Amino acid sequence: MKFAVQINGSPYAGPAGEMAYQFVVAALSAGHTILQIFFYFDGIYHGLAAQMPPGDERQFTHRWHQLALQNNIDLVICISAAQRRGLMSLEESKRQNRADQDLAPGFRISGLGQLVEATINADRFIVFPGS
Repeated sequence: MKFAVQINGSPYAGPAGEMAYQFVVAALSAGHTILQIFFYFDGIYHGLAAQMPPGDERQFTHRWHQLALQNNIDLVICISAAQRRGLMSLEESKRQNRADQDLAPGFRISGLGQLVEATINADRFIVFPGS
């Protein structure tokens, strides 16, 4: 079975991130495919490069990146939600005349069209809401 996943919750403000991660790991272990993980609303903070949680806390950004590399999963940050919260890719920061990039490795920024395409190609669409 092919899944598209949407995460709306901030990584450290509720259970959405951990629940989504555990679901994706379990689905992959059962032989399913994850086509895309779409980070929306405060879920975009999963892809923030500057996060530096203490070593004994969950390292969401790193975990998503490693999981995506190992399983060819598309990690997409919603461009509208990212812009509202000040998170930009290198391309967008150049366009806005900023010198930095906020996007963590393995993540990319795109629009809702990518989410629609993923849901069309998936057998199931699962949403992990924010708190």
